[in-house]
Amino acid sequence: MYVFETYLDLRQHSALKLPTLPKPLVGVISQEKFGKSRAYSLDKSHFNFVHEFVTILLDSAILYFGILPWFWKKSGNFLLLTGLNAENEILHTLAFLAGVMIWSQITDLPFSLYSTFVIEARHGFNKQTIWLFIRDLFKGICLAIALGPPIVSAIILIVQKGGPYLAIYLWAFMFVLSLVMMTLYPVLIAPLFNKFTPLPEGDLREKIEALASSLKFPLKKLFVVDGSTRSSHSNAYMYGFFKNKRIVLYDTLIQQCKNDEEIVAVIAHELGHWKLNHTMYSFIAVQILTFLQFGGYTLVRNSSDLFRSFGFDTQPVLIGLIIFQHTVIPLQHLVSFGLNLVSRSFEFQADAFAKKLGYASSLRSGLVKLQEENLSAMNTDPWYSAYHYSHPPLVERLVALDEPDKKTD
Repeated sequence: MYVFETYLDLRQHSALKLPTLPKPLVGVISQEKFGKSRAYSLDKSHFNFVHEFVTILLDSAILYFGILPWFWKKSGNFLLLTGLNAENEILHTLAFLAGVMIWSQITDLPFSLYSTFVIEARHGFNKQTIWLFIRDLFKGICLAIALGPPIVSAIILIVQKGGPYLAIYLWAFMFVLSLVMMTLYPVLIAPLFNKFTPLPEGDLREKIEALASSLKFPLKKLFVVDGSTRSSHSNAYMYGFFKNKRIVLYDTLIQQCKNDEEIVAVIAHELGHWKLNHTMYSFIAVQILTFLQFGGYTLVRNSSDLFRSFGFDTQPVLIGLIIFQHTVIPLQHLVSFGLNLVSRSFEFQADAFAKKLGYASSLRSGLVKLQEENLSAMNTDPWYSAYHYSHPPLVERLVALDEPDKKTD
């Protein structure tokens, strides 16, 4: 997978080095923005080559030198030193995960710091101070400590007592957990990192509320999030269940799109996803894949040969999940590719939905503005794009928006 994806990265790097805009963007994107976008994309591409190379070296070394079984034994020894029961699989697993979390923080931190304070800062995106970065890191670790143990403990207990219906029980647990997290995250977790304030009264609010009302979208709250405290990248999203929907605009989106119609057009696109049931279809697809994955895990979890081939004398639940994830990586990438194809189709449909509402021109200019301000890649390799992008490149979206209505339909 690494060799194949590196080949795609090389193709994309060659596309990013092209000195001219693609024809559909000539006269649409300024040469100044194109130059900045090109420099930013090439910087990220160089960084990605280094990051992926180091990652594959570390992962391969961990597998080849048997670091996982060694660390599993060491975590058990640590429990004995602290007077805890090393035979308790839940305690043993939590001790193992604590060490893994420390290791991942140490290995990931240099890359996170370089990406944020060198690449993002060099191109004018980073707005964080080092103290804000450390504070966010600390909050993330605290959340992992608070949420991880009960979730991991529940999974271990389910596997230990699940019997022949294990896959169903695991899927049901993850299904309920996903619903709980989707409910709690925007209310309790997201505000720990960002400030959410109601969109002030004015033309923009009235236009968004009128659009939502015309589509019978049950909009309850309309927020602005202070994304500018960390980055000048922009976005907008919606969330909520049933009759309690909320829309969130990044303050950077409002700053970048001076024309209210462009923002409303972006919201029309997002509402298109809701109206066309894309969110529901995606959620169902994820649930089906999750169930199939747990079904596959139940088939191999009692294979002692599989555990021994990775250096384990015992068959811990968590280790079984990790090994299974390693063995199905190629299949996961294939599934991800399929999901990206579906997602890209949904994006075209949502654009067409906004176009039918009369926002074609505003959406077009809004997409161009976001592409410019975010310095997104202008030239993309078609193979790389098809494999990695869940959203179509700007060129393809503009071409689709410009097509006659009959052809679009």
